[in-house]
Amino acid sequence: MYVGVILSGKAVSIRSPNCAYCKVKPCSREPQAVKPDFCPMLTYSDIVSESINKYVGVVKDLHRTASTVEKEGYCVWPRLREVYEFSKMLNLRKLGVAFCIGLSDEAEFVVKYLESKGFEVYSVCCKCGGFDKTLVGLSEEQKLRPNTHESICNPVVQAELLNNVGTELNIVVGLCVGHDTIFITYSKAPVTYLIVKDRVTGHNPAAAIYVQNYFKSRL
Repeated sequence: MYVGVILSGKAVSIRSPNCAYCKVKPCSREPQAVKPDFCPMLTYSDIVSESINKYVGVVKDLHRTASTVEKEGYCVWPRLREVYEFSKMLNLRKLGVAFCIGLSDEAEFVVKYLESKGFEVYSVCCKCGGFDKTLVGLSEEQKLRPNTHESICNPVVQAELLNNVGTELNIVVGLCVGHDTIFITYSKAPVTYLIVKDRVTGHNPAAAIYVQNYFKSRL
């Protein structure tokens, strides 16, 4: 849906939903206040109203626990501590870690940390299976090092192995863009991120936004 609005004195059409263009965010503090015409609370009021009915069972428990973690650790706990507290509050026992081989040291630290907190932790490296990239239709020229064995990242097997051992929450540590999507698709357990891979920024994707001039040529 497109909605005609005035932005910076110009008439433009904005797709709805598109909350990124909203400068007031009345939904946060004053949901009854005046909203921009493209606000989904106006354009899709039925979907917004019905969404609250989805917060039942496991989803309700996850949401309530996440909000408790936010209340207790906001701007105090690093994300790793938040993952631990979240899992503890939910009384989870089995945790899974799906990690990129390039973050093996980080994954080992995470696993040992969570084990020290009493969890049963399982971890799977992205290269598990050792299948060559040509098996998924890539040519030798599309490899990083042509004419050598180059194993695919295998997010399907990462998910299936963790499904098999019955993990209750899976934690992503540095999976590639797209491979993480596949992992989330196949994971039976809920998924949370600990580290988002971004080799250029030291795994801090927001840096390209905060320092736009520096990254301009790469963006």
